[in-house]
Amino acid sequence: MTKKESLHLIERLSNASGVSGFEDDVVAIAKEFSAPFAQVTEDHIRNVYMKVGEHKAEQPTILFDAHSDEVGFIVQAIKPNGTLRFLPLGGWVPNTIPAHRVRIKTETGEEVPGIIASKPPHFMTDAERKEVQTIDDMVIDVGCTSAEEVIDKLNIAIGDPVIPDVSFEYLEATDVMLGKAFDCRIGCACLLETLKELAEKETEFNLIGTMTAQEEVGERGATVAMNNVKPDLAIVFEGCPADDTFSEEYMIQSGLKRGPMLRNFDVSMITNPRFQRFAKETAEKYGLPMQSSVRKGGGTNGAIINLTNKGVPAIVIGVPVRYAHTHYGYVAYEDYQAARQLAVAIVNDLTEAAIERF
Repeated sequence: MTKKESLHLIERLSNASGVSGFEDDVVAIAKEFSAPFAQVTEDHIRNVYMKVGEHKAEQPTILFDAHSDEVGFIVQAIKPNGTLRFLPLGGWVPNTIPAHRVRIKTETGEEVPGIIASKPPHFMTDAERKEVQTIDDMVIDVGCTSAEEVIDKLNIAIGDPVIPDVSFEYLEATDVMLGKAFDCRIGCACLLETLKELAEKETEFNLIGTMTAQEEVGERGATVAMNNVKPDLAIVFEGCPADDTFSEEYMIQSGLKRGPMLRNFDVSMITNPRFQRFAKETAEKYGLPMQSSVRKGGGTNGAIINLTNKGVPAIVIGVPVRYAHTHYGYVAYEDYQAARQLAVAIVNDLTEAAIERF
């Protein structure tokens, strides 16, 4: 794919509405893109399965995974004054939430604009000004003055998903992308492009991709997917949190324009050290930039996959995302390309004997 085509794919994925449990728009993009080179199916939780070529029982199966959902919110209640109470879908830091635009997606498919509001400082007591706000202190304002207006004129209902209202931009001067949902739509783009490239090559493996739902609320899609796919090896693409704006230099392990991150450890998984070593050696062999990380928080679908089918060797290839789990993020295009290139190089250099040694 050309750079222009890659950027267009990333833009479509980033702009798509797909908070946890409501990933339909992202699913549609994945199915449309992969249909020419894969057998595509989906399940009831909205996982997408993309099977490349004819699978043979005697060949090892390599799984490529990325999660389709993004962090967002859900309408909890409609107040008499026409504002909305809401709850988070995924992990948010409350002080990053207020004063941003959102879209409420109704059952008709219409998206209604709104603003996340909190009490203005003019009306706060001294004690309130010193307190850290919580989501309970906030509402979504859709410009109504009564619950009846919200329901009858805007068709908003309890349970409607709420999506950050952000549009993708490519900043040519710095070769950086700005947008929402790069955790994990940048991983989704890696997954789709990697499958497309590998579909055009001969390999000695069965290849399948899963774009899994509801990762941000507990890796639920991956849990379901592993009932349907029995891989021998897995590569998990992620939009991982970048740490280069608030860390000392010696602690930076996922900075922009330093290459993709290979995660050794987080609270959910100790990465298979033999497969991890193979991935790092592959990056060195082909001169691909790479960062190595150990994290005291976070978790990925790799943890779920790793605990299936005799302990599937799984690595996480993360594309650094500044300000993940907020409305906006930055991603460097070169990191995206290097992540995809590393995955392809790993498959090209893999053998069945190597997988058995992992």
